[in-house]
Amino acid sequence: MSVSKTHPVSQPDWNNLDVLHKNTLPPRASFYVHNSQENALSYLVTKSNSYCLSDIWKFNFATNPFEAPKGFEDPTFNTAEWDDITVPSMWQLNGYGKGPHYTNVNFPIPVDPPNVPFEENETGSYVRKFTVPDFLRDYQLRLRFEGVDSAFHVWMNGMEVGYHQGSRNPCEFDITDFVHKTDENTLAVRVYQYCDGTYIEDQDQWRMSGIYRDVYLLGFPAESRIEDLFVQTKLDSQYIDADLEVRVLVTGSGEIRLDLFNSWKTEIVATETKIVSQGYTEFSLPIKNPSKWTAETPTLYHLVVSLNDSSFIAHRVGFRQVEIQDGLIKVNGKRIVLRGVNRHEHHPKYGRAVPFHYMKRDLMIMKAHNINAIRTCHQPSDVGLYNLADVLGFWVMDEADLECHGFESICDAALSPAQRALPFRERQLLTRNNAAKWTTDNPAWEKAYVDRAKQLVRRDQLHPSVIIWSLGNEAFFGRNFKSMYDWIKPYDDSRPIHYEADIYAETMDMYSMMYPPIENIIDFAKDESKSKPLVLCEFVHAMGNGPGNIKEYIDAFYKHPKLQGGFVWEWANHGLSTNDKETGEEFYAYGGDFGDVPNDGNFIMDGLLYSDHTPAPGLAEYKKGIEPVQIVSYTPEAATIINRYDFVNLDHLECKYVVLSEGMPTSNGSIDLPSGIGPGQTAELRLPPFSTNLDGEMIVQLSFHERKPTLILPAGHEVAFGEMLIKSSAIPLAPGLRTPNKVTITETPNLLTITSTGAVVWKFSPVHGKLISLTKNSTEFLATSPDFTAYRALTDNDAPQDGKDWKDRLLHLAKTHTRSCTWGVSADGDTFVIQVQQRFAPPALSWSIDLGITYTFSASGGVAIRVKGTPKGQNLPRTLPRIGLSMELPSGWAGGSGNKEPAVTWYGRGPGESYRDKKLSQRTGIYQVAEVSELWTDYEFPQEGGNRTDTRWVKFTNAGGESITAQFADPATEGRERKLFDFNASHYRIPDVEAAKHPYELRRKRTENVVLRLDAAHHGLGSGSCGPRTRDEYSLLTEEFEFQVLLV
Repeated sequence: MSVSKTHPVSQPDWNNLDVLHKNTLPPRASFYVHNSQENALSYLVTKSNSYCLSDIWKFNFATNPFEAPKGFEDPTFNTAEWDDITVPSMWQLNGYGKGPHYTNVNFPIPVDPPNVPFEENETGSYVRKFTVPDFLRDYQLRLRFEGVDSAFHVWMNGMEVGYHQGSRNPCEFDITDFVHKTDENTLAVRVYQYCDGTYIEDQDQWRMSGIYRDVYLLGFPAESRIEDLFVQTKLDSQYIDADLEVRVLVTGSGEIRLDLFNSWKTEIVATETKIVSQGYTEFSLPIKNPSKWTAETPTLYHLVVSLNDSSFIAHRVGFRQVEIQDGLIKVNGKRIVLRGVNRHEHHPKYGRAVPFHYMKRDLMIMKAHNINAIRTCHQPSDVGLYNLADVLGFWVMDEADLECHGFESICDAALSPAQRALPFRERQLLTRNNAAKWTTDNPAWEKAYVDRAKQLVRRDQLHPSVIIWSLGNEAFFGRNFKSMYDWIKPYDDSRPIHYEADIYAETMDMYSMMYPPIENIIDFAKDESKSKPLVLCEFVHAMGNGPGNIKEYIDAFYKHPKLQGGFVWEWANHGLSTNDKETGEEFYAYGGDFGDVPNDGNFIMDGLLYSDHTPAPGLAEYKKGIEPVQIVSYTPEAATIINRYDFVNLDHLECKYVVLSEGMPTSNGSIDLPSGIGPGQTAELRLPPFSTNLDGEMIVQLSFHERKPTLILPAGHEVAFGEMLIKSSAIPLAPGLRTPNKVTITETPNLLTITSTGAVVWKFSPVHGKLISLTKNSTEFLATSPDFTAYRALTDNDAPQDGKDWKDRLLHLAKTHTRSCTWGVSADGDTFVIQVQQRFAPPALSWSIDLGITYTFSASGGVAIRVKGTPKGQNLPRTLPRIGLSMELPSGWAGGSGNKEPAVTWYGRGPGESYRDKKLSQRTGIYQVAEVSELWTDYEFPQEGGNRTDTRWVKFTNAGGESITAQFADPATEGRERKLFDFNASHYRIPDVEAAKHPYELRRKRTENVVLRLDAAHHGLGSGSCGPRTRDEYSLLTEEFEFQVLLV
């Protein structure tokens, strides 16, 4: 057979490793050209020589490039029947294609680099008509795309302009010869979902497509113009005086003038003029003792570079010097600690098309929570973020758009049985070495890798906030990363370079780790052979209810100089707002909710913020862990505090105190802070005199607030707080069980009825060994019996480690089985005692917890429930989620508008949820809620939540005004001393929480009863969803226990 035709006619650019760009201008620093110095110093894009093309475009969707409309780029092509689409946006969120697709590691396409699917490569065709504004007609015209996912061709008036790939990198085309200066123009863009670059854009995020950042028409002077700008600030050896070094790339010739303005733009600090011609021109301006830029003191100067007094470019300049010195990352000669977060670009409705105000709100929330650093995981962010970081003050680790994690799955699946049996670290290294061969250590991909470095560095080099370049994420290690490093260093030697997968810091300027146990980083710090610092590019995985034990990491950062902080994974959940198809209820979707296969489920819901970017409980805990003022020791007379800022003293703060007696404030006021408490220094604060003769527990709380408003924080904003237990209390709140009155007993074969003199009646089933009724003035307190339980709905952090053990041991199926029941009245007749022997055990397995439970009913109206447990048998779980009593209260105890009093009042930590290793952000005090529903934490993937820890007592009040108070007493003191405990009250039963995959599903199972847990102990949270399980000191190990609950 003779072949006359072939499809495709030629190799598509988007499937050709040799084609990264066509006809794009070289990458440059992000700036705009203005017509006057005044306009330039305004930093307003609207006052620049630019015209924003972001608006409503015509749009057509096709399943692949070959079936997209032919000739659509022709100005005469009829797009009237096409849909309208907003630019910027992502087409999957506008109802096109298969929808959003979430995968963390695995590629969403068959793996055959550099080839991508031909038939299933969604394609969007965009058309925009525009007329060149009058003010741009005499300029060289450039078309700039800030971000298009993943690759595209562009045409102007039917003529092909060029091609670009690199989803999170901008590109620019010279379209001067393609446009009509006075007539209407037709801009046509064809965007491809996949290209060969897809293999190195395998980040843990939603896979979505489109023109998702702004598009601009830019005007540059036609004859002589500034093409690029490069700025460095070099400080002297004492970090006092500086040289402002500027390199300007010019096309044409003329007079270049540099003017450096002060922070207020009122005075020119330095100026220099040169006559230049084609090429680079360098300037070095000596600056006498400029104010230094840091994340704590973001003082900015303003550089205006002008050519021929007709075109002006302004950029903010921060005088700061970053270097690796003495094996540490130092800024302006001082070691810093990164109290950071990993921030993906995310909006619950618009995906990565994040509006500026939304981005700014993110950074405002960060500042309010003591966060000082951002890692732009795992790609460069929108340029607006860096401008904000410069002004507001953040350390930025700027990361290249590069990840190819999916190759690891392929190589791991290919291991032999012997290789699979290797220790984990050896197996991982083997897998990653093999995975690197696909692209990272493959010379054919070197150009693509280095291009990612060039795009990153050239765009963002001007920003003082960028202190570290990061070459990418989870792409293994090999020759191409060395080539990236080797390109950057000669171009910009003013910043260290990071890349985590260079695990031995063979090439990079620092070590990096993800999710190490604390012991590992401390061992690193003590290892004198390590001559470079360590940064945790990801730690304390903030998925669902967690993370736990933040404080231990932060303390290690400040104790060991080589440990220079880290970035929490991650800033926000990535849920996408959608609606249930049956009920229309809104919820935040994750992997699989759009039919996307393969997917990684809710692993994308792992942030300190919910998907709508409101704070989740983990953010408050992180704020507490990284607070820059901490109490290190105290006595009743004085407290010693430490300043954990890197550069500033504490003169901008004021200290306030509150004295609590049994949770109630008795006095408050201010304490003078000594002036000049510098970074790392401690100071003693004299506490005000107060009486220690007050009854009960005494706590003094110190808090530290902004004296004056800052750029974003109001006066009075709380930066830090601490608590000091001055006097403890052993007095139980509940009245004693001794009374001159007698209890009355009524017996039948299956029921014991005990009546106190205080109108309290208990009913007990000796058959079931359970209290089945508790009434007070005829008001029933129990809907179900108090029963020993030990399970909780698994958290995301439980599931892979401790939770797996619990499920394997069938702990979720364990329940109590009564073996015997004995009862009788005490000799003096004022108490009635029931002793129950039970076995708590699951089906199928032989392990158990043997329980001895003693109920002591008092004539005064109180009941004490004493529980002693002894674990026995084979296959016991290593830990238990909790140990305590569970019961349900009738709906009348749930609170609501009809209640005259709060439904729940407690003395303990609050007002938010808390756990053994996630409680320091919650103050001790007396708190109350009008309705039980207020105590629930509505995680976007339902799980255990709403616990309150370190509780002294909790009171429940019925709609009719009756109340019951619960407290734990120490059995070792025969109930004479109270003991801290946990409680949880909600409308959700554990099996229902575990069965639900979204909050709207859980709400359907809501019970009107109050589901109450009173726990003697509760297992910590850890960060085991992607990191260490709960530390042993916060674990509830399976061993003998005893506790006593008082209900009065």
